[in-house]
Parts: sequence; structure tokens; C-alpha cells
Amino acid sequence: MSPRGGMRVLGLAGWSGAGKTTLLAALIPCLLGRGVSVSTLKHAHHGFDVDRPGKDSFVHREAGASQVLVASAQRWALMTELRGAPEPGLAELLGQLAPVELVLVEGFKREGHRKLEVFRAANGKPWLHPDDAGIVAVAADRPPPAPLPHAALDDVPGIADLVLEHARPWPS
Repeated sequence: MSPRGGMRVLGLAGWSGAGKTTLLAALIPCLLGRGVSVSTLKHAHHGFDVDRPGKDSFVHREAGASQVLVASAQRWALMTELRGAPEPGLAELLGQLAPVELVLVEGFKREGHRKLEVFRAANGKPWLHPDDAGIVAVAADRPPPAPLPHAALDDVPGIADLVLEHARPWPS
């Protein structure tokens, strides 16, 4: 399935501890307040699971169901077992999302989409943008060494401006 037309996509890239998730948690309500509909797509480590032993859905998956959809009055979640199939790429996963104006992607650093680098000097890690041509802007606690558009890491409205300026319809 291909991504829905018109959905703009921008990734957040940065070392662990740079503040990507914290920034996303602040950016989402800021963007919603500007009238922008937002979804996120997060790449997780290989062993993650949203299900737990003892739950009916877990029993269904363990019994061999390819997909298990769990639904309530508040939300629904679809779990798909890969069972040896290749891990889906960013484009395929974007195609699973309902249409929104903006998708913020955390992870998928090896994909070629446009990204905002999140940088925290205290991490002691190098900048990513010299080696990742997909980085088009920076949110950092100090100015980047390259001439990229940037905002201070604590300037959420300024970072939201960068996100809206640099997000592009998929493929980016």
C-alpha cells in the first residue's frame, strides 16, 4: 500500500538522548493548535511488543493468527505478525496511516526522507547533518556548524515553523 497523497512527511533524526521524543511531545500540541492534523510513525527496536502474555489478543497471535485487531470505544490497534517476512519500509508503513496533513517520523534514519536534526551538545556526539543529506533543518542547543535553518531546542514554536516549512508530500 502506498502513502496517501498529500500527506507531508518530516523525520526527526538525532542520537539517543538528544530529546527527539520530548520534542515530539511538545510539537504535536503546538501543531494541533495551529490547525494541522498530525500522526507519528516511530521505528522501534526488534523486540518491541504492544501485547502482553495472558491477553486474548496475545493468545490469538501465539496461536498463529496473521493479524489481530483489538477495538474498543476509545481506540483500535492492528497487530500484524511478520513471521519471517521482511520488515516493511517507511513508504509501506506510511501507506497504513489514515490521511492527515503531517506525519512526523522518529527513526528510520537509513531512509532517504527529509529530516530535522535534533542535537544536544551534552551528549558529546557529533552532528549528523554532515553525513546525512536528508537533514534540511536543525533544532539544537547551539547553532549548527553548517548553514542550515535552525531553531533553539527549547523554541517549540520556532521548531514548528521549521517543520511546516520543510515537510514535503511523500515521496520527499
